[in-house]
Amino acid sequence: MQNIAWIDGTYRDLSKAKVSIEDRGYLLGDGVYEVIRVYNSRPFYLDAHLQRFLRSAEAIRLDLPYPVDRITETVSELIEKSGYSEGYIYMQLTRGSAKRDHLFPDDAVPTMVMYVRELKPVPEIDAVEPQEGITLPDERWLNCHIKTTNLLPNLLARQKASEAGAVEAILYRQDGTVTEGTRSNVFAVIDGKVRTHPATNLILAGITRGIVIDIIQELSIPFLEKPFNLQELETAEEVWVTSTTMEVNPIKAIDSRLLKSPVPGPICKQLMEAFHNKIAANCLEDVK
Repeated sequence: MQNIAWIDGTYRDLSKAKVSIEDRGYLLGDGVYEVIRVYNSRPFYLDAHLQRFLRSAEAIRLDLPYPVDRITETVSELIEKSGYSEGYIYMQLTRGSAKRDHLFPDDAVPTMVMYVRELKPVPEIDAVEPQEGITLPDERWLNCHIKTTNLLPNLLARQKASEAGAVEAILYRQDGTVTEGTRSNVFAVIDGKVRTHPATNLILAGITRGIVIDIIQELSIPFLEKPFNLQELETAEEVWVTSTTMEVNPIKAIDSRLLKSPVPGPICKQLMEAFHNKIAANCLEDVK
């Protein structure tokens, strides 16, 4: 088993994969990316990830250099060559290599890279350890719906969270509206209803977020896609975050204030179980 990279049609060991020092992704953050979870050597919700990848590219006026079918085939080949059963695929598209200039270059050829790495499975539900979160001002730009490589504000906030012993920083705007985490979407149970921020330009609507919303609707759990504020977050009955790598992750404390016990709460635990069933149906059951 090994970490394998693919750069514009060429496979190589990840440790030996290189791109130009003048690549605009490196110099200017002029690119977009996706992360796709792999279970049982199968990509999870690949089509949804690729559609978001395409939307992000279109949003920064960048055309995919390969058809979606070719990208899909390459993902399967990467997983097969790596030998990993559990892992993730990272893919990135930049405007390519060119002399450094803020203007789009006329002759640059887009650079597309993908690689696969192993990832330990998320523990079984009864073994999941609830985490802590902190709240921080959302200092990012107003196009958070684009999955761009410009992640410095996210990195700074997540670093503060880590140094505070928290798994995530939950971000809020100047008016106190909670948006999302640095690498996750945030859900809260408020007055018996599940709430999460709508899919506007202020958040990156996660693929896992969408799956969880589908599950909520399938189970007829009371739900509002409606913003909530810091005060409502502080008094929430349950809080969890969702992402490709964290799945459905219960939060036990925010800014060192413990939430109501037990954690995970009944709705969160129900969603964790249903999400695991989605994984089993899509990736673990034998293909007929």
